[in-house]
Amino acid sequence: MRLDHLSYAAGPDGLASTARRLGDLLGEPFLDGGIHPRFGTRNMVLPLSAGTYVEVVECLDHPASDKAPFGQAVRARSELGGGWLGWVIAVSDVAPLEERLGREAVQGNRYRPDGHELRWKQIGVKGLQSDPQLPFFVQWENYAEDHPSLGCSDRVHLECLEIAGDPNRVSEWLGRPVEGPLEDVKVDWVGRNGTPGLVAAKFSTPAGPVRI
Repeated sequence: MRLDHLSYAAGPDGLASTARRLGDLLGEPFLDGGIHPRFGTRNMVLPLSAGTYVEVVECLDHPASDKAPFGQAVRARSELGGGWLGWVIAVSDVAPLEERLGREAVQGNRYRPDGHELRWKQIGVKGLQSDPQLPFFVQWENYAEDHPSLGCSDRVHLECLEIAGDPNRVSEWLGRPVEGPLEDVKVDWVGRNGTPGLVAAKFSTPAGPVRI
């Protein structure tokens, strides 16, 4: 297990404007990621150092966004004004998670603007919906050549996550101590009595530290 990416739901100004605003803060432009046809969403991505990335995602006017849990989660967060949706853990095999969580992973895919298809399996979005401090999981099917972190400039590095919640609850969800997949990223656990979820992320950039 390792931290794969962070997901940020677009605000009322839409995907491009939200991504431009975040890119201006971080000093690097987001790239058009393309469309998730099974989820009724589309994204823009910013590769980070250490094999991670940030995505900004929005719902399309498509029936899949109402039916797929990921589309539902994105729409709900965007309707609240946008902001951090959650954090995502990459695993080499989702089968043990399927057994432990009692359900099957769903197929995910994304078509980049050049038509190239990225494929993965994911599980745990329903957990995120019910308890936003929890990550969901992905198993990439074409990681080596297609992971969205590839081609990064190493100019922007994720330093710290601020998560409102209980590390014991998250460890239970992961099936192992939460420190494992986050060993390269500092985590500040804040506000356990408030609304759980990813509160902020801190980055090091060429212009200095940035908190979003």
